[in-house]
Amino acid sequence: MTWPFDVAPPVPLPPGRPVVGEEGEGTEPLLWISDGPAPAGLWEQLHRAHPQSGLWPLLLRPLRNDTDFRPWLSGELSTERASDPAGHDPAALLREWWEPDGEFDPEEAEEEYEALAPYGPAWPGLAPAVTLPDSAADAEARGLAEVLQSVEDVRLGLVPARSGAEALVACGWSGPLNHENDIAKIAAVLADWERRFGAQVVEVGFDTLQLSIPVPPATLAEALPPTAEHAALCPDQIHQGAGSLTAYAEQLVGSHRWHFWWD
Repeated sequence: MTWPFDVAPPVPLPPGRPVVGEEGEGTEPLLWISDGPAPAGLWEQLHRAHPQSGLWPLLLRPLRNDTDFRPWLSGELSTERASDPAGHDPAALLREWWEPDGEFDPEEAEEEYEALAPYGPAWPGLAPAVTLPDSAADAEARGLAEVLQSVEDVRLGLVPARSGAEALVACGWSGPLNHENDIAKIAAVLADWERRFGAQVVEVGFDTLQLSIPVPPATLAEALPPTAEHAALCPDQIHQGAGSLTAYAEQLVGSHRWHFWWD
């Protein structure tokens, strides 16, 4: 096994390899990936060791039915387009995505925002933070990883990063490219969700993302405010998925998993 980082792996790892960015971006490794499916229990061990190792574990999923394990082994990772997540205000980003340019054609706005009732063209604001029991966020992330490994063909990835949100930037992922080409902006919102909701990045696919949620909304009224944030971050969830904000909010009630997909 070729190990690419200065810090030693905190636990024994299966066979794997370092992955670099797109051609022309140098040879500095962005992440390490296992050669085969992630062994059961290893994600949890690495997640527990993260505060000391600085290596964030990811479950990596390829594009559906793809034999090249895109984008992880196909040379499609790039950090050149990314800015610094710390330089972005999450609330301002969500407002900007909800209210592009701050200008609306009345007829277009009516059609576009009909699916986002009970909200309209004006950004409704951030959802309130939830109260998190001690260690609940970590426990939920480990539980979701265990479930995902049992039902999906995923590999293990390790990225030097302080959190799952920052790992998306560090590894050069560009899944939301058709919505936002600066992954640092997506990461800034995800980092804010970690603070407010205890959300943690567990699995990343070609254009998909799965987060663990320790305290999900218990009612539709509780689910609607965070659902508006989801619609701003990933409008495909509504317009090419559930069809309406309310229908999507119903899916969030009681769900410990937030799944995102960008076209």
